[in-house]
Amino acid sequence: MSKGLGITAEEERIAGRRREDAERQTVAEQRHSRGASLKSLLEGVQLRSKAAIAEIAISQVTHDSRKVQPGALFVAIPGVATDGTLFARDAVSHGAIVVVSEASAPADWPDVAWVQVTEARKALAITAANFFGRPATALKLTGVTGTNGKTTTTSLIDSILRASGAKTGLFGTISYHTPGREYPAPNTTPESVDLQNFFAEIRDAGGSYATMEASSHALAMDRLWGCHFATAVFTNLTRDHIDFHKNFENYFAAKRRLFEGTGAGEPDFSIINTDDEWGKKLAGLGKTTLTYGLQNGTDLKAKKFQLSFSGLNFTAQTPKGPIQVESALVGRINVYNILAAIGAGIGLGISNDIIETGIRNLRAVAGRFQRIDQGQPFLVVVDYAHTDDALQNLIRTARELITKGRIITLFGCGGSRDRTKRPIMGDTSGKLSDLTILTSDNPRQEDPLKIISDIVVGMQKSGGKYLIEPDRAKAISLAIGKRGRATSCCWPVKGMRTTRFLRIARSILTIAKWREKR
Repeated sequence: MSKGLGITAEEERIAGRRREDAERQTVAEQRHSRGASLKSLLEGVQLRSKAAIAEIAISQVTHDSRKVQPGALFVAIPGVATDGTLFARDAVSHGAIVVVSEASAPADWPDVAWVQVTEARKALAITAANFFGRPATALKLTGVTGTNGKTTTTSLIDSILRASGAKTGLFGTISYHTPGREYPAPNTTPESVDLQNFFAEIRDAGGSYATMEASSHALAMDRLWGCHFATAVFTNLTRDHIDFHKNFENYFAAKRRLFEGTGAGEPDFSIINTDDEWGKKLAGLGKTTLTYGLQNGTDLKAKKFQLSFSGLNFTAQTPKGPIQVESALVGRINVYNILAAIGAGIGLGISNDIIETGIRNLRAVAGRFQRIDQGQPFLVVVDYAHTDDALQNLIRTARELITKGRIITLFGCGGSRDRTKRPIMGDTSGKLSDLTILTSDNPRQEDPLKIISDIVVGMQKSGGKYLIEPDRAKAISLAIGKRGRATSCCWPVKGMRTTRFLRIARSILTIAKWREKR
């Protein structure tokens, strides 16, 4: 261990691996670099023009002009901020020999093939799948969508599949995994061309399954188009990403697409949380629906569970008989996540004993109610909570597990994202915490103090006690200084910054421990 920062050898190994992977092609990219014909790549793509397609050998499919290699097919995607067609000339200058776009070719376009399509994003997904030999058809896919719980649920499902002895792929917020490899995760769900590339790598390694978080952005932007899902899971729906979707109805409509089918038929099994009001609207979609929840009337339910820091032990009642759950995961929310994973396991034909083993094997999920123990006489938990509902679940879980003592919550909100949830999160923390410390959390292009001021509106409405410290390291020290011996510190922190946050927190806790001993 690097004692100065409190970094474990495992964290150092993962960080080094990610740096290496960011600089390499994947195995699948290397194997498919020999190319395919343009005609074969456009099979299934809806074209605007009926003109004959020239026999051109394509060595790469991409939508990023910066990544174009000689012999590439460049798909110009109309984006939120700009239009990919504006980068077509740049792509050609880097070696692209075909451009695919919804627009017609400019009047002064050079002698380079231009293919006009009806929907560029779907064209990207289809041409990528064709380029890699339609790898998804060799795999059983599981997609998990919802506002909260996706990462834990996908991790549980993947653990169940690996307990069966299968080689698997796992894609989500934390990272992307293929058999024997790990990649950094720039998005919750990979772009379609990257996803098909990963599917090919799983297939070529002898894998059978891929499990992924299906974000609302990915569904709305057709990253999953052409993928048939063996199982599709809905966890819950609360306010998030309204800056992108514009309203809650559009947000739900994006989630619904997973259960209606993403261009390859509806899912074989839909696993739906019908304790959630929005989940009830999805019941009946999919060839077969399994419902889950804690209320009566669901296909999968938990009986007599108790909450403790040692984990969860309960019997899950299922259509395939009882399943005995022993899990190191804690909190009521993880009862839901485990039931969802059990439903997916049943949909994939996994036996009850393998499901039990897979759940038992998953000891923790990074950044999900993750405890930091440096010998301090109080509990510290780091969590990804980035919505008011997730924050509420986090603090209430701490309340359920700690019957005595104070709860100090330290959090911030990301910049250049939905501003409307900031005061709601402030109100939530103010009502449920004994003290809230507001700090900076990935402000992007925004002024951190302006972000915090948005949160303060909700804090003041709640009447809860709060302090402001924009510097995160100082905010952690402040939280430690304000706690008592019977205190829980809840620190929501998001995304790829979780590892760095843990390093800072461990370092400060180690120093604090040393001072107490002195």
